[in-house]
This record gives sequence, C-alpha cells and structure tokens, in this order.
Amino acid sequence: MNTRKIATLTGWLMVVTFVTSIPAYFILYAPVRDNPALITGTGADPTVSVGLGATLEIILIIANVGTAVVPYALFRRYSQSLALGYVAARLIEGTFIAIGLVSLLTFVYMRQQGTAGTDAALGEVFVAIYDRAFLVGPGILAGIANGMILGYLMYRSGLVPRGLAMLGIIGGPLVAASGIAIMLGVTERGSALQGIATIPEFIWELSFGVYLIVKGLQADSDPGPA
Repeated sequence: MNTRKIATLTGWLMVVTFVTSIPAYFILYAPVRDNPALITGTGADPTVSVGLGATLEIILIIANVGTAVVPYALFRRYSQSLALGYVAARLIEGTFIAIGLVSLLTFVYMRQQGTAGTDAALGEVFVAIYDRAFLVGPGILAGIANGMILGYLMYRSGLVPRGLAMLGIIGGPLVAASGIAIMLGVTERGSALQGIATIPEFIWELSFGVYLIVKGLQADSDPGPA
C-alpha cells in the first residue's frame, strides 16, 4: 500500500471539492437563485451559467465520493466501521447534490421549452428544492461525514495531528446543528450564526486536504481496534 500516493490523491480530491463547489454556488447558480422569474423566459438566458455549474457539481460528486473511496483500504485498518460510514455518508451527500443540480437543470429546460408560462412561482419551487437539497447535503451531511466521522477517525488513528483533527470534531456538529436550526426556523440561511458555525468546518476540510498533499498521512501509527 503506497500511503503517500493515497494521501496525495485524497488531498487533491478534497481541494477539488472546494474548487468546484464554491464557483457553482456563489457565481454560476447565482442568477437563477436570485431571480426565479427567469424561468418565464424574461431576462438574460442562464443556460450556460447553470450548465457550467452543473458540470462542476458532477465533478464535485465524483471528488466527494473519491475522498472516501481512495483512502478506504487504509482507513479501515484503523476502523472498518468508520471507514465504511464515511463512504456511505459521502454517497448520500452526493445524492442530495445531484437532486439540487437536476432541479436547476429542469428550471433551465422549462425556460427553453416555454412551458413555464408567466408564473414565476414555478421557478421559485425549483430554486427552493435546490436550496433545501444543498442544506441537507453539503450542509448537514457534510458536517456529519467530514466533521464527525472523518474528524473522529483521524483523531483516533493519529493519521494527522490530533490538534488538526479536533477542528473536524468541533466543526462537524456545529455545521449540522446550524443546518437543523435552519430547518426548524430558529435561524435563517446565510445568517451570521450559520456563517460562524461554518468556519471551523471550512478550515478543517481545507487544512486536511492541504496537509495530505504537503505532509501525507502518518501511517506508521498503530492501528486501533476495528
């Protein structure tokens, strides 16, 4: 088992998740998210923008699953249940990402076909589906997968410095809790509370990817019980 190659590839896949997700959400999908009335055929055509965003998110789904599948053989030496749980959580997260991108692709298709009529409410429905799918997938489930499961696995195994892994253990529950708070109406999406809760998880995921690229995994540590 070439631990260094596994670590490097996993690190780059983690970085790819940032490179693909941020432009898709904040830039390419922004015209549709900000103006659901575009579904009626008015305003600038968002086809290219949404198509590029969907392409990036397809790559995102592949990279997400890859971050769990590529190191699985190594991770299971330390905990088979946590390694398998990480793969499962990433697959479910990818499913919700796919639901969101299909919703926006359907939005664009209905605009192209002229089947939405003049009712902007239909556009708001597709945007709402995307928003809720994003909340559950990259929001709550990402906190569970990358924060709770991966963070605890790294802390327990010592594959990365435990101080670094603590960011995941702290950040994961905060992200998941903020997502649940939004679903319950306690706070709003994009609020300061959600932004603050996201910071530890954001730093953890990015730092984890960079650390694996630069330093690799400390695979000489003793595996714990599976």
